[in-house]
Amino acid sequence: MAPPALMATSIVTAQPALAAPETYTLDPEHAVVGFLVMHAGYANVLGRFREVEGEISFDETAKRLDGGEIRVKTASVFTDHDKRDEHLRGPDFLNAEEFPDMVFRLDGAEPAGERTGRITGTLELLGVRKPMTLDVTWNKSAEYPFGTGVFGTRPYVIGVSARGTIRRSDFGMTYGLDGDLVGDEISLILEMEARRQ
Repeated sequence: MAPPALMATSIVTAQPALAAPETYTLDPEHAVVGFLVMHAGYANVLGRFREVEGEISFDETAKRLDGGEIRVKTASVFTDHDKRDEHLRGPDFLNAEEFPDMVFRLDGAEPAGERTGRITGTLELLGVRKPMTLDVTWNKSAEYPFGTGVFGTRPYVIGVSARGTIRRSDFGMTYGLDGDLVGDEISLILEMEARRQ
């Protein structure tokens, strides 16, 4: 029979090592932050931000999100209407000159299903920070099917979809609320691919 000390060592070494969270960097060519907002009660305007960057920390084995940050350049707002986009960048809405960044800081996540859950964090907009929750679907994690870079390497990529809602008035954005010209509730649409570092 093996000595107790040797047995203890065998048990410890037989246990699987805990996986550490890994950092994933958003692919700016495949990261979309979009929104829907009601226009005068008739129909939703669909818009997006063209400049998005950020990182997330994810443990795939444990299916655990440990945090991250998504940064959006507010001046990059685009609704396919030049005059409206200029208005959105101004002080009535995003005030992009004074507040060039909108930031979502991820604190953690709670699983809801095999590949679904809820991400919690804080949204900073117009200098105001408010808690925000997103419903998230983990679509896929795998080696990318397309080679990138000089040597055509294939990075390991995670893909997620997330949805949520905010009230813009919570951040002091109240233009157009009188008369319901512009809706208060904003539906957020996030579609993101991120590469493991």
